[in-house]
Amino acid sequence: MWNVMSFEKIIFGLALILGNVLPAQVLAEPDGSALTNMVLQDCGSCHGMTLKGGLGPALLPENLEALSVEAVAAIIRDGVGGTAMPPWKDLLSDEEVLWISRHLKSGTFVQGPGAAEN
Repeated sequence: MWNVMSFEKIIFGLALILGNVLPAQVLAEPDGSALTNMVLQDCGSCHGMTLKGGLGPALLPENLEALSVEAVAAIIRDGVGGTAMPPWKDLLSDEEVLWISRHLKSGTFVQGPGAAEN
């Protein structure tokens, strides 16, 4: 039979283990190669394979210059109601959304293969 002290020790032990594992995962740099591929393939299916526009608008730096990184991130995270732009919050972490937003604003996705991997 479990007593309260044993249960508390187990919970404390789990908290210590998770406390040592989770911060490293949360602070880990997003996988630039995988995200670059996702942007060029998944986003490119609507925004054009070169991100110059298609069903969705162009995602070139000059088209995004009026938006902050945070505004671009909000669009990616939450989608745009009444349009084909879906929310990506269930598939991407906040860090991944910000990484994509920064790279869209800087133009690294359109500077050639491998430009956005770091």
